[in-house]
Amino acid sequence: MAAHSSNPKSINNAASRDFELTSDQSTAIDLARLKQGIDQANIPTLLMVLVHMTGDDRWLREPFAPMRGRGLDDNDSGGLREDVQERIRVAAYEAIVGWVQGVPPVLPRPDRVFLAHMLSVAMAEDVPSEYGDVIASALYRDAEPRRAKAPAHTTAIIIGAGVSGICAAIKLHEMGIECRIFEKNKNFGGTWWENRYPGCGVDTPNLTYTFSFAATDWTRYFPLQGEILSYLLDTANRHDLTKRVEFETVVKRARWHEEIAKWEVLITDGTGKEESYFSDIVISATGVLNIPVTPKIKGLETFPGPVLHTSNWPDNFDVAGKRVVVIGNGASAMQLVPAIAPKVSQLTIFARSKQWAAPFPQFGKHVPDAVRYLINVVPLYRLWYEQRLSWMFNDRVHGTLFKDPEWHDPKRSVNAINDAHRQFFTNYVISELGSRQDLLEAVLPDYPPFAKRMLLDNGWYRTLTRDNVRLIPHHLSEVRGDTLVAGNGDTAQAEVIILATGFKATELLGSYEVVGRNGRILKDYWETDNASAYLGTTVPGFPNFFILLGPNVGSGHGGSMVRNIECQANYALSVLEKMFERGAPSAEVRQDRYEDYKQRIDAAHDKLVWTHRGVDNWYRNSRGRVIAITPWRNDAFWRMTREADPDDYVFAGCEPLQTQSAVTGSKSGLSKAT
Repeated sequence: MAAHSSNPKSINNAASRDFELTSDQSTAIDLARLKQGIDQANIPTLLMVLVHMTGDDRWLREPFAPMRGRGLDDNDSGGLREDVQERIRVAAYEAIVGWVQGVPPVLPRPDRVFLAHMLSVAMAEDVPSEYGDVIASALYRDAEPRRAKAPAHTTAIIIGAGVSGICAAIKLHEMGIECRIFEKNKNFGGTWWENRYPGCGVDTPNLTYTFSFAATDWTRYFPLQGEILSYLLDTANRHDLTKRVEFETVVKRARWHEEIAKWEVLITDGTGKEESYFSDIVISATGVLNIPVTPKIKGLETFPGPVLHTSNWPDNFDVAGKRVVVIGNGASAMQLVPAIAPKVSQLTIFARSKQWAAPFPQFGKHVPDAVRYLINVVPLYRLWYEQRLSWMFNDRVHGTLFKDPEWHDPKRSVNAINDAHRQFFTNYVISELGSRQDLLEAVLPDYPPFAKRMLLDNGWYRTLTRDNVRLIPHHLSEVRGDTLVAGNGDTAQAEVIILATGFKATELLGSYEVVGRNGRILKDYWETDNASAYLGTTVPGFPNFFILLGPNVGSGHGGSMVRNIECQANYALSVLEKMFERGAPSAEVRQDRYEDYKQRIDAAHDKLVWTHRGVDNWYRNSRGRVIAITPWRNDAFWRMTREADPDDYVFAGCEPLQTQSAVTGSKSGLSKAT
């Protein structure tokens, strides 16, 4: 790729107050700590800061251009010689100190093509030029649309107080929409409130698992459950969401009333009392991984000890010294097993399937204190470090997942690059097993990498080699008291059974009934497990109803659900803004646009690894159709959801407001039925 000139005529160098410090902020910065942070910082990220600060694009060329990193390694050195790294660190310190002292960046706003080029250099690989759009949206605070305020007394109900519910409530409040959150648990957090098993954490890098509007000081590169939950609780509290939430409240039904253009939401509170609430808008924020799967196993009810699902881990539950059996070997098991194996007397894993897992060099690592300081006081460093993480863990692999119809060995892989990935991961597994190569056949998948969710190895393979760990590569067929029998006849004794069996990912919104226009029932319309939604967010026949983390929104190739949730929330607000502009009480996606999008989703998935023949994964429903994840690259979804097209929607009228007061008992505001 040709280098760009630093000439201001060729790069957008508009005057900007971005990345400037106030005098109070600059005098508060500890230069000694700052230097320590730069001395330990990521070299490719420092190069990006230098280009902004100095306007000199020589930092993007040899001898400074980084080498490509290996796998998911952070590539802190950039693969450069020590003397070259030192030149970069010295120059970065000088430039950043100048910025602290009031010298503005020479290139505060490179254009989008140049931003993509910068990321290409930082990653030492091609990044599409259009990717610069999403980089610019992260770097430039005025790049996101500013929504007009909603009409007075507009109300919304949010179902769920996890990541999606918190995001929706904050965004609706900014638009002037009064909202009420109903949450079945005792606090905010959703999946991070419920899942508390040992080792539970995120497999997405910290900065990408952060709301764009709520930065935090993460202590780990990949935070564990407790830190994530604390972040969500803190975000909710700082935005006063406790004033808008009803905890221990279960939503039973949401029903659309056409004559008044309002939703009636039936809830059951903590005492068992039922009540109905009316609102103009409903946001479903219940997520995908919400309803646990409990397998039907003969005799399970006869087991004399505790049987628990990973999503319902009791407080202070101790497995130390016990004989424990874990059912499953997906993401939850891969985190749980290495965490408890050193504590139990015997650990047996029933795993009927095999999983690919990638090396995870940052697992468990804390962010050095000085680097945390650098991240928190130098916005350009934080933003570019995040962009590197976003590309590396999100869209880098997407282009390698397409099926090559001419590929000679489709059982093992889908194309030449995918086959190279297979060899890399195979070699990694062999090395991790060490002297226990007898386990290789039981753990090495016979399907292409990425056909199922790619897991991150936090010691799984090495744990399998422990003397007190036994892998039974078959399903659990029967429980006879404390004896567990595998499908091949093998047995194991247990005092505790842990179900790491996942969730009903294809039965979206299965926890409550949704009744739309003309009595259309969403569960029936979706045929239970065949969900679809326009941009994963709206469904015809269900006006003013928006689904966050809905069908085909998750990212199978890697990505932060927080980012996609924010994209959807922004899109929902854009639809509402178009509705308000027209003075309409309701907006509903057109049937033809919905059907067209569904066909495009399915056609795209047919070309990708997740529909590989002979492979089952939790992304697909009983018909083999991919429900849970998107076929699109993350920047493509961001672009699709940036602004709603009013031609995609029908904006309808309703009866006069006096009818409304008869039903709700109020002409304005969120209200209970009378």
